[in-house]
Amino acid sequence: MVLNYKVFGDFGEDVIILHGLLGSLDNWQTVARSLEDTYRIWIFDQRNHGRSPHADEMNYDVMAEDLKDFMSQHEVEHAHIVGHSMGGKVAMTFSLKYPDMVDDLVVIDIGPKSYEGNHIPALKAIISTDVSRYKEREEVEAIISQKVKSDFMTQVIMKNLGRDAHTHFFWRPNADVLLKSYRNLMYSTLGNGIFDKKTSFIKGALSPYIQVEDFPSYKENFSQAQLFIVPKAGHMLHVEQQAYFIDLLMNILGE
Repeated sequence: MVLNYKVFGDFGEDVIILHGLLGSLDNWQTVARSLEDTYRIWIFDQRNHGRSPHADEMNYDVMAEDLKDFMSQHEVEHAHIVGHSMGGKVAMTFSLKYPDMVDDLVVIDIGPKSYEGNHIPALKAIISTDVSRYKEREEVEAIISQKVKSDFMTQVIMKNLGRDAHTHFFWRPNADVLLKSYRNLMYSTLGNGIFDKKTSFIKGALSPYIQVEDFPSYKENFSQAQLFIVPKAGHMLHVEQQAYFIDLLMNILGE
């Protein structure tokens, strides 16, 4: 699979950043630009997201293989792997399968455990909204806001709205497959493998995704795991506390 991507920086060690569910590479361009003077930063749309191809198979093993193939296609032998939310689980899966390709691992606001998740209303809203009928983004946003009843989730969904060459709206994500695969993605755990290189988990202080009391169990898979907490931030900590997050990430990568 050939994934849509962007690269920032011409030299330095390689860093690959993986976005979360219903995200895209666009979510990480500001962070990538902030690092490009020191590193070569790769960001890409994962399968069934953004401008990358759609596919019926959607699980962490195939997304880890997508990452391996991406690195091979671009002659990246090893890299710092950074993943947020769903991308963090892809990063963890990849590190356990291909540790020699990982310089170190940074996992952002997700743990190696199962979750209930809260994206089903958003996925159903996308599937049930035929955006080709509308001419203005505001019309689509009004429909979506009625369906999900959340300003935050409405904005997440609206970032996935595209226009084709004829200026007709369409949804970029393959929401049907994402919905079908959702429970498997949420409930998936990592098994019994061990990654024994530097691993940094970054938690938003206000986010429930990483519980401090659970963190010691993470070392069963990631023996060198360390926990960092971004104050006054929820799950989207790279947006909510962007400057703090970028400084922290730079420090982690530079150690």
